[in-house]
Amino acid sequence: MPPAPAQDPVPLDPREAPAPRYGSASLADVLPAVAAGLGVPAPVTLLHLPPADRVCLFLVDGLGWEALRAHPEQAPFLTSLLHTSRAGAGEPITAGFPATTATSLASVGTGLAPAAHGLAGYKVLDPATGEIMNQLRWDPWTDPGLWQPYPTIFQRAHAAGVAAAQVTAPHFERTPLTRVALSGGTFLGRLDAGERMDLAARRLASADRALVYTYYAELDSIGHRLGVASAAWREELRYVDGLARRLAEQLPPRSALYITGDHGMVDVPETPEARFDFDEDWELRAGVARLGGEGRARHLYAVPGAAADVHAVWREVLADHAWVVTRDEAVELGWFGPPDAGIESRVASRVGDVVVAMTGVASVIASVSEPGESALIGMHGSVTPAEQLVPLLEVRT
Repeated sequence: MPPAPAQDPVPLDPREAPAPRYGSASLADVLPAVAAGLGVPAPVTLLHLPPADRVCLFLVDGLGWEALRAHPEQAPFLTSLLHTSRAGAGEPITAGFPATTATSLASVGTGLAPAAHGLAGYKVLDPATGEIMNQLRWDPWTDPGLWQPYPTIFQRAHAAGVAAAQVTAPHFERTPLTRVALSGGTFLGRLDAGERMDLAARRLASADRALVYTYYAELDSIGHRLGVASAAWREELRYVDGLARRLAEQLPPRSALYITGDHGMVDVPETPEARFDFDEDWELRAGVARLGGEGRARHLYAVPGAAADVHAVWREVLADHAWVVTRDEAVELGWFGPPDAGIESRVASRVGDVVVAMTGVASVIASVSEPGESALIGMHGSVTPAEQLVPLLEVRT
């Protein structure tokens, strides 16, 4: 008997994609929960964190829950904080969609979902110019205050008499992303990461009520270049573990330290089967006027009248490698914010006509127009647990 003909893969059902837990267990909920304990007005959240007079948030770029749990030997201190019994701490929360730095930092700093704050991806369409804007580098330039008009939690805290501060690398002080996502109170720049930990602890001790943010970027950088499975990434995780311990051991009385990440990461094999090349695939290019997002989370801006065809072709070509949805479907499924809250009109016009969230370890690269990003090993952005889940760890004094 001849073998049965091969069946084409069935496209993934986007209703089965895991949605971020906005309103109860996402990055956008952390500082509103902290603010409630400090008596600072902030967006409402169902996440409960016990009050503390002094709170520090240490955000490690690229620290995913799954990768952390996989390496207890390199992170004994952070591992000791997993699965604690305190309400809201020691468990994973979701980054939000896309799981990428610009989006996540805006969610952290404003306490709002992307559907409201508007930083809806690594690169999105600026409707005013028709150009693709990189929201991490803020290129091409647009007015930050118009792009993201809401106050940050740090601004709210400062107005309420809480000593707010950001302790991070000096070059972040005047960036538009810092302005719209993290500004408020005092900026303190330090190049050395250990000095940042020491200074963050001193700032906590300097006031009866304090809210301090500090940040470390290099774990993400190494993951992008060498992958989260690399020995270099594991060694960097060991260094991060030491930084967290150093900060925790200096906390003044009545303090809470929260340690989290902005996204996780997956290693994408350097094979054609795992890397769909937009620039080399005429089917994927057909009807697409602009390509946004990044390899694991794409915004597709269709030529007029072609959105339905683009949606159909990408579903067929990517089949079991991605969840492919229309803009309206993404909103209804709660990818950018709580489904019942909808999406602000100024934000909806930035979202692709078609939105693509990769699964497994596949990506959509653009080898000609995005050579740097296309060469990365570690990537992120989608709704898979490896990218979405980040730790929310707690130390209290």
